[in-house]
Amino acid sequence: MTAPSPAADRTGGTDERDGRAGNRGHGGHDGHDGPHRLPPPQPAFEAHTWKEIAYLLLNLPVALFGFTYAVTVLVAGGALTLTVIGLPLLALSLLGARQLGKLERARARKLLGVRVEEPSPLPLAKGGGPVQRLWMALKDPVGWRTMLYDAVRLPWGILTFCTVLVSLFVLWPLLPYLARGMANLDRAMVRGLLSPSDELERRIAELESDRGIVVDTAAADLRRIERDLHDGAQARLVNLAMGLGLAKEKLLEDPDAAAAMVDEAHGEVKLALQELRDLARGIHPAVLTDRGLDAALSAVASRCTVPVTVTVDLPARPAAAIEGIAYFTVSELLQNISKHSGARSASVDAWHSEDRLLIQVRDDGRGGARLDGGSGMRGLADRLGAVDGLFVVDSPAGGPTVVTAELPWRDRQE
Repeated sequence: MTAPSPAADRTGGTDERDGRAGNRGHGGHDGHDGPHRLPPPQPAFEAHTWKEIAYLLLNLPVALFGFTYAVTVLVAGGALTLTVIGLPLLALSLLGARQLGKLERARARKLLGVRVEEPSPLPLAKGGGPVQRLWMALKDPVGWRTMLYDAVRLPWGILTFCTVLVSLFVLWPLLPYLARGMANLDRAMVRGLLSPSDELERRIAELESDRGIVVDTAAADLRRIERDLHDGAQARLVNLAMGLGLAKEKLLEDPDAAAAMVDEAHGEVKLALQELRDLARGIHPAVLTDRGLDAALSAVASRCTVPVTVTVDLPARPAAAIEGIAYFTVSELLQNISKHSGARSASVDAWHSEDRLLIQVRDDGRGGARLDGGSGMRGLADRLGAVDGLFVVDSPAGGPTVVTAELPWRDRQE
């Protein structure tokens, strides 16, 4: 009996076999109206099971290499500690163990689906002299945990390799369950010995990132101050000096022209002083230093083009750095409201809750503000994050916009 041709199936069929195919195509049941067909062949195990089996089979060669490396370098390094090369050799071995751990995390990530964060690299370039760098490498907890992982894995690698190999031929119906159980133990070992010291490593990574943000922010502020001085007050003072020089030359020849030039120079002095005051206020306003956050926020709100209600409820003044960040955060947000929001009113609230300083700025504008919107929001979020603060923007299209800033509270040291 030959199978119906594909062409005949497409045209509806002209013989008895094609009629059966047509009946099946119109709602008939394969098992009753036509010849019995076997289900399509499928792999015995799913893809993730085969990945676990591959990981377990690779355990033996990987564990054998790791055990040989760990034992060799530890014995050699320990035996040579009385010589000049002993400790440097041990330090290099720990750095090499870090690379082995990196490969093991990649293998577990690829075959077991274990997502383990990479530990922070050793800051050897900033470790000072050779002795400090040597000591930093010798006390590296990541390297020592990787050494321990390599040293204890050989018996487990032999057990998993033999169990999976035998089960492939003898106990294959049970192999998925055996592979899952052994793979779960492998996952636990990877997480326990090859993961970074969770809280400490996470905190170190955050501090490194925050330090970079603080440095970048300080450099940007210095460039802004330099630009404002060069383009504003400095240029005005240069013109003033030139005008006074010309007035001095004309003082005897044409007193009236000299008087007009001195009068013009007087106006330039006033403008230069105003620009210097604005620049000093942008660096750190005097009202903030003298009277605190309440008066400073009221002052900056009075310059906003939108009516702003300010409410400050603080039991005392926070540390100067926290106070300054809070002021400039509100100042930047009120500038955004003036330029972009189209609001009719706004409000600023600041209060103290437990060990946090909370600030909330609201407006009834058009909304749509985002951290990546190019209005300085991302810079504010980075600046607050650098001091363990939070910055949350809630601004649906059509408004209203609510921006909440949270800063750690530190008492002011008088």
